[in-house]
Amino acid sequence: MKPFEKRPCSLFLFDLDGTLIDSKADITRSLNLVHARMNLTQLKESLIVDFVGEGMRKLIERSLKTATGIEPAEGMVQEGMSLFREEYEKHLLDRTRLLPHVKEGLARLPWARFAVVSNKPEKFSRRILEGLGIGDKFTIILGGDSVPKRKPDPESLYLAMRACKAAASETAMVGDSPVDIQAGKAAGIATCGVLGGFRPKEELEAAGCDLIIRNLLELADYFQPPR
Repeated sequence: MKPFEKRPCSLFLFDLDGTLIDSKADITRSLNLVHARMNLTQLKESLIVDFVGEGMRKLIERSLKTATGIEPAEGMVQEGMSLFREEYEKHLLDRTRLLPHVKEGLARLPWARFAVVSNKPEKFSRRILEGLGIGDKFTIILGGDSVPKRKPDPESLYLAMRACKAAASETAMVGDSPVDIQAGKAAGIATCGVLGGFRPKEELEAAGCDLIIRNLLELADYFQPPR
């Protein structure tokens, strides 16, 4: 990565899972409840976290393929998705918590607007953020079903930028996975990888992010109000 010079930013776009929240335990439990209902092998959390980041369908497809050893038929995928919606809706706030320093990090950016652009379904994203007490911090909350194309396609990022009336030159994408970085680069905005989420530092670096931080407290050290 090149040295990152402090730059103006009026809008921060945040991924959700692994960036704002630690949701590993509830995703794992819900997915394994689905497997139990489908008479499939239970999976370890360390394996499931590798399936997260590209939306619910990819999560289900990958878990079913791992459990069965074959590419799942469309009917099986649809059944898995339907069951996961049922289970995750019941368990999405059992053990999910804000990641360390999220509230403090947002508080250090009083001049900026915030938006969420997640590949998790919008309804679940809203419920989690509201349940954790920060839903009102975001001008717009978008999920994987809010637009026709999910990240790494930049469509949801463009929608958030239009809603917040923010220029690309004053917008930053903050996320924990290459999918977030790829979406940000496609949208022509600054990209910031955050550690401690679902994907390791090496993958963020390989995706070509502009900046990597340990937690959201550090955003204020690299961005400033536009003039």
